[in-house]
Amino acid sequence: MQISDLPKYPLSQDEITVINEVIKKYRDKKGALIPVLQEIQKNIGFLPVEVQKKIAAELNIAEKEVYGVATFYSFFSMIPRGKNDIRVCLGTACFVKGGKKIADKIQKELGIKPGQTTLDRKYSLQVNRCVGACGLAPIIIINDKIYQKVKTEEVMDIIYSYNK
Repeated sequence: MQISDLPKYPLSQDEITVINEVIKKYRDKKGALIPVLQEIQKNIGFLPVEVQKKIAAELNIAEKEVYGVATFYSFFSMIPRGKNDIRVCLGTACFVKGGKKIADKIQKELGIKPGQTTLDRKYSLQVNRCVGACGLAPIIIINDKIYQKVKTEEVMDIIYSYNK
């Protein structure tokens, strides 16, 4: 994925304030890059490229260095997790019993692919190879709640029930 392919998630004024406060707190400290990245991600949930550029400018570090650290460590993410994290099992049992159709329906309805988050940050979509619940296939997990024997025609009702 290229940087230009990343969707632009708008930041709230509160998130911008937090970013500025974190940078100010570490501005004159040596070796501050990783703590700054960690604290910003902890507070806003991800590290968009625009924020990385601001960090580079404010800490007087090359943009490529900030980007390199943010992409090297797997605990950093440039894409936020949605308020509701949807996981679809595509293990053998789930796949055979309709898991792929469920994943396709979710992708079409929400306009995102696995690994992406809706622009309003309400939903993230992940696919798992197996979650060890084959007897309940097909399953989806939303946040930590497991839905078993899900039917393609009901999956969006389940997902949209999280809007309430």
